[in-house]
Amino acid sequence: MTMGINRRHWMAAIFVVGTAATILLSMGRPPICTCGYVELWHGAVDSGNSQHIFDWYSPSHLIHGFLFYGAGWLLLRSRATGERLVIATLVEAMWEIAENSPFIIDRYRTATMALGYTGDSVLNSMSDISCMMLGFLLASRLPLRISILLCVALELLTLAVIRDNLTLNVLMLLWPVEAIKVWQGG
Repeated sequence: MTMGINRRHWMAAIFVVGTAATILLSMGRPPICTCGYVELWHGAVDSGNSQHIFDWYSPSHLIHGFLFYGAGWLLLRSRATGERLVIATLVEAMWEIAENSPFIIDRYRTATMALGYTGDSVLNSMSDISCMMLGFLLASRLPLRISILLCVALELLTLAVIRDNLTLNVLMLLWPVEAIKVWQGG
């Protein structure tokens, strides 16, 4: 058994991504931004977040990939990297589906700075999953210290630019802190 990522693993990961897109469409998620156009990068923190291909939340999905690679390495070390990639893709796809459920959308609106959040477009969800996969692949090839430095740099960058990042996002979803919400609101 090869410990790498082979064609079968890629096909399984693509199947997971396609299934997630189908589920999101069946949930009524818009395929693209309801504004009617697609941007490669949407840098404003407004209603266009999570609607286009990349935005300031894309780095957090890249970090998911680093974290999922690390968790897979710790817990499933005897499994091929490709199998761990498929599992990570499945976990990320399940998050994208859950994140676009009315319960989580409502939670974002009430507990975080995302007051007008309406959920992701399917295009954005697919981009988020792709960012996770890229992070996973980078983590599989980079030295651990470089992976850690990249994660810290991405967290600090998004914190400085939009007053949000993966750490604050998770904290505010699970245990909202009013002072942080006020600070994030500017």
